[in-house]
Amino acid sequence: MSAAAVEGPIEQPTLLEAAELISSQFAGHRVEIIGSQIVVTPPPNASHGRSLSRLMRVLFTAGLADDDVLQGVGIWLPDGPSDYAVPDLAVVDADIDDHLIEYNCYDPAVFRLVLEVTSSNLSDDLKRKPAVYASAGIPVYVIVDRANARVMVLTDPQDGEYRVHAVHHPGQSFALPESIGAAVTLSVDEVLAAKK
Repeated sequence: MSAAAVEGPIEQPTLLEAAELISSQFAGHRVEIIGSQIVVTPPPNASHGRSLSRLMRVLFTAGLADDDVLQGVGIWLPDGPSDYAVPDLAVVDADIDDHLIEYNCYDPAVFRLVLEVTSSNLSDDLKRKPAVYASAGIPVYVIVDRANARVMVLTDPQDGEYRVHAVHHPGQSFALPESIGAAVTLSVDEVLAAKK
């Protein structure tokens, strides 16, 4: 046996440890564990940020409290032992701080709405996340699909899928369910305007 030989097995990091390592090495990237796989999304561009700012303004104007509308807050997902997602925007219950589970992620029961503005992770936002958010029981999932110029509102989560899919196109307005805490009507043109 050579002097360089390693005794015993090499311990592999857990998914959470690997996600934390990746997060520390790629500043500004969003790291999530979805379906027991690590997903890394590059930092958003300026139009992505403008979309979020515009949406937050509308939500506040509609009467939602500042503390109820948050960006980048983690949701602990029930689908895997370490699964979590970090939506772009969320409307949450006022007592969210009492529902911390692990790794700065909160119980999905305190999320009334989650919203994603698509970027390079289009397939995750359109295919993978609807299933995990529905499994977690998130009542409303909004997708601002900049690539296809549309806004999708998914509601009525049951058995790991959203039963109601409403797709809104430029020139249309739509209302979010009042269950989020306020009556909110949005213009697709306004929501997508930051794309230009």
